[in-house]
Amino acid sequence: MTTAPQHTGPGVRELPPGPAAPTPQLTTPKRPFTQTLTRLLPLSPALILLLLFLAGPIAYCAYIAFTDLQLTGQAHSSFVGFANFRTAFKDSEFLNAVWLTLVFTVLSSLIGQNTIGLALAALMQRASKPVRTLTGAIVITAWVLPEVVAGFLLYAFFRREGTLDAILVWLHLPSQNWLFTLPILAVSFANVWRGTAFSMLVYSAALNEIPKEITEAAEVDGASGWRRMWHITLPMIRRSIGTNLMLNTLQTLSVFGLIWVMTRGGPGNKSQTLPLYMYEQAFQNSMIGYATAVALLLLLVGSLFSVIYMRLLRTEV
Repeated sequence: MTTAPQHTGPGVRELPPGPAAPTPQLTTPKRPFTQTLTRLLPLSPALILLLLFLAGPIAYCAYIAFTDLQLTGQAHSSFVGFANFRTAFKDSEFLNAVWLTLVFTVLSSLIGQNTIGLALAALMQRASKPVRTLTGAIVITAWVLPEVVAGFLLYAFFRREGTLDAILVWLHLPSQNWLFTLPILAVSFANVWRGTAFSMLVYSAALNEIPKEITEAAEVDGASGWRRMWHITLPMIRRSIGTNLMLNTLQTLSVFGLIWVMTRGGPGNKSQTLPLYMYEQAFQNSMIGYATAVALLLLLVGSLFSVIYMRLLRTEV
């Protein structure tokens, strides 16, 4: 088959190229409202429950915080604006409770549970199976104990002539009443003893996800254990660290029963954290509005910690 020659001589006029054919655009069909409503219908019971038992009480507490509602001896409450918040920041007991809450949180959560949990998880990676089983059983037993039971156990450990003093006397060391001289350190240690198991489980799962080839290559290159931990392990489990810190911090900020059983916030107010301060103002002084305002401030502190940790979680390794 032959093709006819194309004449491009002076007597032939070339036609300009025509416009390019438009590229078809794919349009996503709009989802009808009835279809969207049908898909949201199975979620409606959960949304209703959240509104009734979560959003509703939070909104009501936010309203109470701006009133002078009292537990007894009051027929009607009135709106007082920010008076409760101004009273809180002028109260030396509130400022002391804020300081002790931060100390308790840093010592028992950020330093104690987080560090000891990571150390236990790392050691259990190299331990034999019987040692891992025994250590896990002991640590998890402390975690699953009810808070009140754990408080009584640690009270018996720290009280005068308790277990700790008996050990010190046996070692010929001076003893003291730890719940009177160092109450905030005693309750911080108690919270570490009770809550370290959660951090250990989180970090054990994170360490198991690290490829062994990476750590073995670093070990062959001569990296010491501390260098492998600092330059390899910690960067690779950064998200687990952020998640553990956030959950532990929020749980520690709300600890009440453990401190109440051991010291009731005393002696004086040397171990009175914000949850105990709120309880005293609400149910002993009958100042419900003021105590709710303090609760909102505690919620704000927890929200600030959560924002910091969420930004840490979004940071790429």
